Amino acid sequence: MSEPEGAIPAIVREAYGLEGATLTPIATGWINRTLLVERGAERFVLQRLHPVFSGEVNRDIDAITRHLAGQGLVTPRIVRARDGALWVEAERPWRALSYVEGETLDTLGTPARARSAGALAGRFHRALAGLEHTFAFTRPGAHDTALHLAKLRRVRAQRWALAADERARADALADAVLAYALPSIGPLPTRIVHGDLKATNLRFEGETAIAVLDLDTLAHGTIPVDLGDALRSWCNPRDESDRASRFDATVFAAAIEGYASATRGWLAPEEARAIVPATETIALELAARFAADVYEDAYFGFDAIRYPSRRAHNLARVEAQLALAGSIRDQAVVLEALVESAYGR
Repeated sequence: MSEPEGAIPAIVREAYGLEGATLTPIATGWINRTLLVERGAERFVLQRLHPVFSGEVNRDIDAITRHLAGQGLVTPRIVRARDGALWVEAERPWRALSYVEGETLDTLGTPARARSAGALAGRFHRALAGLEHTFAFTRPGAHDTALHLAKLRRVRAQRWALAADERARADALADAVLAYALPSIGPLPTRIVHGDLKATNLRFEGETAIAVLDLDTLAHGTIPVDLGDALRSWCNPRDESDRASRFDATVFAAAIEGYASATRGWLAPEEARAIVPATETIALELAARFAADVYEDAYFGFDAIRYPSRRAHNLARVEAQLALAGSIRDQAVVLEALVESAYGR
């Protein structure tokens, strides 16, 4: 379905030369509004950023993707406006990105894809290892689990305009998240990481992962948390809102083999040991974020075809991520042995 011309501010249409172009909404992703622009043989992506991001994030994306390209990695690149600007302000920031051919997958499905995704993530992390970069845009606490749990505790105690049955379900799930006993991770080195390496932020050609997408979340962080966020997505054969979510150890083994093939001898032992507990933690953290948004009803996009409201979708997501965290916990000994084997320890 083509996007109506009037839905794009005139200043944005002029800045990117959209006259006569076809604009088609891209449904993948729950945060930024994303459109595929087709203008003759040319294709690029146009995005209106979510309010959580300022236009300054594009300075970081431009600098870091230039570095990654020099290291042989493929990512979307900033397409400058006609006047050379990295983005355009029209109530919210709008920007254009190069379009990366290939396929985006909701779930990886096969060990072969997981192995390739792991190898790409490893190359991505290593390519950033020597980069000194001061971020123009930062979002403190993006993966601060304690902070997300504290927020959930706070909003759980407030009054909200929820139906009685919906409030009861929200409170029960919030209590389950807050009562979950998290594993210990310990102190870890800080590096530049992606921040959201879920399955839909990779591009594939067949079984091969070829590109990393969605670079708004680039930040200083820790490798186990970044990889854990990837693994909780890659190793769940179900949709992230499916209450039957589980962690697939076979897919995990392949992903870790791929990641180790690119990082063996570079990743510190304490980082490797933290991969499994970080993966469990990030699943629980995501459950906390979804649970908080049940009350606030403001952040995550939702599937209006499958769910009557954002709250309904978020309730399902909380249950799914709780189930996933429990599945990781139940298999922790096996998963940790797979990491040790991959790193030859």
